[in-house]
Amino acid sequence: MSLAEVLNLGARARGQVSLIEMRDNPAQRGKRGQKYGNTKVQADGITFDSKAEHRRWCHLRVLERAGEIRDLRLQVPFELIPAQVSTTGKKQRATVYLADFVYARTKDGKVVVEDVKGAVTPEFRLKRKLMLERHGIEIQEIRS
Repeated sequence: MSLAEVLNLGARARGQVSLIEMRDNPAQRGKRGQKYGNTKVQADGITFDSKAEHRRWCHLRVLERAGEIRDLRLQVPFELIPAQVSTTGKKQRATVYLADFVYARTKDGKVVVEDVKGAVTPEFRLKRKLMLERHGIEIQEIRS
């Protein structure tokens, strides 16, 4: 009996899958979900990244109809760092922050930028600081 057969025999005796079986029948990969476990929602012809984002959109639409806010926009891009060319000639794409919602408050006309967050990433923290530095806009985080 070879070493591989002995190892496989021990695995089968413990009720585990043997190395030979794993080699011959690899596990099938299932469809992976979203990185942070969110579920995409489609409503009114718009696809939202999460249920929380959809709920916030519905709430903002009610506020817009009530006259509290105006000019409600969805997925608005803001350029944080312009496109560049390095000294070696390699092109670098612009860094863009994509705001979930942008609107103006009716009472004072202040532009509000909102982002619905379930998990705050280091990338978002950096973009939030760049938005304040470049555009003078403080992003309002809406926690789900």
